[in-house]
Amino acid sequence: MAATHSEYRAYLRNTVDIEAGQHRFHPVQNSESTYRPLLFGTLAVMGLLQVASSVAILLHLTGYLQEVDLSTTPHRPIEEVQTEPVLNAQKDPRKNRKYKTPKENLPSAHLPIKVNQTFSKKLDVSNIEWDEIHGNLRRMSYQRGRLLVMESGFYYVYAKTCFRYYKFPGSGVSSQTGIPPVDVSNIQLIQYVYHESIKQNSMVAPLMKTGSTMRFNDTSYNMYCAQQGQGVRLVEGDALFVKVSNAWMLDQAADGTYFGAIKLGN
Repeated sequence: MAATHSEYRAYLRNTVDIEAGQHRFHPVQNSESTYRPLLFGTLAVMGLLQVASSVAILLHLTGYLQEVDLSTTPHRPIEEVQTEPVLNAQKDPRKNRKYKTPKENLPSAHLPIKVNQTFSKKLDVSNIEWDEIHGNLRRMSYQRGRLLVMESGFYYVYAKTCFRYYKFPGSGVSSQTGIPPVDVSNIQLIQYVYHESIKQNSMVAPLMKTGSTMRFNDTSYNMYCAQQGQGVRLVEGDALFVKVSNAWMLDQAADGTYFGAIKLGN
């Protein structure tokens, strides 16, 4: 009986020790609750990096990153950069001159023949006087039959002269201001344009020549026109003038006989 009681007490002691030993082991925490925020954070960062790389590739393909250079952009308001030229042009109209056609300011001249000129039939060729009042001169001048160059450059020079002859039936007088009739059955009508060069000590040289030998009829109206043009380089101070043969036959109408030049460039 004593053995039985001692064995019961040993059993009770072992039971208490076992229960106390069980409290020495701490419960293990759940690993799933620990790694879940870390996993979500990692996925969020990877997503942001993916979006940023996609945007950078798109901008590079469109050339935007190559065109935009903030270091060279002037530190001025956008509104000021866009509107300043327009506002300045409205304030100062002279700034619009550069948009005008350059031909509007080029030197030019057009002169009709001066009426009521008298020419002698004894002279082989005669100078023609031109009507400065009814002509058009722009940055060129005129003096005693000569067209004077005021600006060096390449010019187109032109001249036209018309000759006419008509003898009134039964009067024995031609239509040319009372000049007695002459033999015009074989007459030369020649037009010359001369160039007087300032660089060559005012040496005169023919620039153009045209004309024809005409067989006019004494009993009918006759008319012949000579016209020519040529490009030539002229220097400031040069002069141009026109001579014709048998000038007494000139048609003194502005639309028939004229002389001019226009600058084409430098």
